[in-house]
Amino acid sequence: MPSSVYSERTVPAALRRARSHLMNAGALPPDLIPAELQRSWQRSWDAGLQPCGRTPGAPHASGAQLARALEQQRELVAYARPVMEFLLEQTCETDSMVVLAGTDGMLLHALGDPRFMGRAERVALRPGATWSEQYRGTNAIGTALTDDRALVVHAQEHFLERNGFLTCAAAPIHAPDGRLLGVLDVSGDHRGYHRHTLGLVRSAVRIIEHRLFDTRHDPRHWSGLRLRLHAQPEGLGTVTEGLLAVREDGVLVGASVTALQLLGFQWSGLGSLRIGEVLVEPLQQLLEWCQRPTSVARVVHTLGGHTLWAKAETGRVLQAPFSAPQAPNDTVAVQVDALVRIDTGDAVLHSAIARARKVVDKPIPLLLQGESGVGKEVFARALHQSGPRQHKAFVAVNCAALPESLIEAELFGYQSGAFTGARREGAPGRIREADGGTLFLDEIGDMPLSLQARLLRVLQDREVTPLGGAKPVAVDFALVCATHRHLLREIQEGRFREDLYYRLNGLTLCLPALRERTDFDHLLDSQLQKLMPHRPLTIATELRQRLRAYPWPGNVRQLASALRTACALLDAHENMVDWHHLPDDLALDLRAVTMEAPPPQAELPTDLRTLSRQSIARALQSCAGNHSEAARMLGIGRSTLYRKLREMGIAH
Repeated sequence: MPSSVYSERTVPAALRRARSHLMNAGALPPDLIPAELQRSWQRSWDAGLQPCGRTPGAPHASGAQLARALEQQRELVAYARPVMEFLLEQTCETDSMVVLAGTDGMLLHALGDPRFMGRAERVALRPGATWSEQYRGTNAIGTALTDDRALVVHAQEHFLERNGFLTCAAAPIHAPDGRLLGVLDVSGDHRGYHRHTLGLVRSAVRIIEHRLFDTRHDPRHWSGLRLRLHAQPEGLGTVTEGLLAVREDGVLVGASVTALQLLGFQWSGLGSLRIGEVLVEPLQQLLEWCQRPTSVARVVHTLGGHTLWAKAETGRVLQAPFSAPQAPNDTVAVQVDALVRIDTGDAVLHSAIARARKVVDKPIPLLLQGESGVGKEVFARALHQSGPRQHKAFVAVNCAALPESLIEAELFGYQSGAFTGARREGAPGRIREADGGTLFLDEIGDMPLSLQARLLRVLQDREVTPLGGAKPVAVDFALVCATHRHLLREIQEGRFREDLYYRLNGLTLCLPALRERTDFDHLLDSQLQKLMPHRPLTIATELRQRLRAYPWPGNVRQLASALRTACALLDAHENMVDWHHLPDDLALDLRAVTMEAPPPQAELPTDLRTLSRQSIARALQSCAGNHSEAARMLGIGRSTLYRKLREMGIAH
């Protein structure tokens, strides 16, 4: 991405004239200061900021909010910290500090000279403070986020005069799919300004981005093709190389900034461009290179006419079709199981899968938490299909969908004549049906208190007594439960048994909401492939960007429902999903989505019940109160929506 130091440092006299003109006329004259700086100053003025005097209070996170923000961005912070320490070593004894900020401008982590950090705290340059442009005016952190480019803001180039003692160099940090993750910044005393500081910051950002890319597209668990690119063979394997991730079908899904420059495309091309649109060499040839005993550097040719050196690497999924037959005594390749297939690149989901895999063959119950529609049952089924019980039954019971009068008979079974309306031959019950396999209790937080005691007894004794029967029956099953509720709060309010909670909570895994996942493009394309396996489909670029920015209150279930409708509306000759294929309500919501940076993450509610209420309220508002449309938009049934409304105390 292009960088800027706002050209050869603007003359202080010109800055003073520009500031005076802005305060008197409310606008800046052309050509007085560099155009990029002029645009930033004008944005700051339009945001209601005054260059002189004290400014209105900018947001500052509490300790708890900062802790939540650090947890939400733990992957970025984890990779940035060692690089920040290295950067601090290069700038030591220079009255400066190194700062990491999120996409909302909140400062997440800072290191530096204690004396200078004390001065910086006077202008709130410390963790927890928000330095977005709308609150702090032109500054390296906020303006780098707004312009999405590396830049220097020096001394009086800051919009607020009180920040004029600073000189700051900042560069944005991008995920492999092009999403803006945050900014790395070096701020110091303006008298210590050095032209090389921005170069140091950009190099540090490149190291962080390479670590993020290697994690997201690690061949040990990612199933696509990875290319390392450089103009010289000696550059491969260094921080100066370009990195490119190619999905199994040839679509480009990840890149580094250097790869974009070498191949001549933009972030917006990810998810739509194919390898044949940037390189002359076909995907098949690149894959065959990966089957050689050693990976050697080879020459590739860009469609722009340039020659590059490349190394190709691939994951275990793609290796299988091209690997040579093995002798009987050879080591068998790791099997691609159901958990691998749902591990599509999101770091949080990958961590949950890795932890679940460690207990899949142990008698440890699993508790899945997450919003409605995030795929808790899909996760549970994948775990069952990847474990030693895969050849036995997977029995799913939705505790919220069964009437309270029937759930006991449904779970525990009954004998003939146990109650009026019972079948003559009786019924074994879902728990006995799961014997030898896996029992999945969805929405366990909605189970009536009267049945929680009976379930606890079953889990303790490993035997179940049917209704109307006196003889218990031994059962053996793996237990996976799921809920969108905060069970500890349910315990405090007397709606859930504490002893049952600790019996269920062998290992708790929190599944991320769709809006928080970093593998959205891969998930989007894989859903399309499942719906239309024999028809290659793409999504219009602008629509894909809107889909990516949408908050998805119904999560993966809502996404799947929307794509199912879109595929049904495709004409026989169409291979691209566009606006006119979407349900009208979703299209309206998507067109209203802002493409700016998301709101501060620390401000998002973390309580699952609050998130559910907000999602339902937004859906009803966008559907003008139509319950059927709101339920369809959320990807849930009308009966579930009505039950949620009753819990919220809203008449329907």
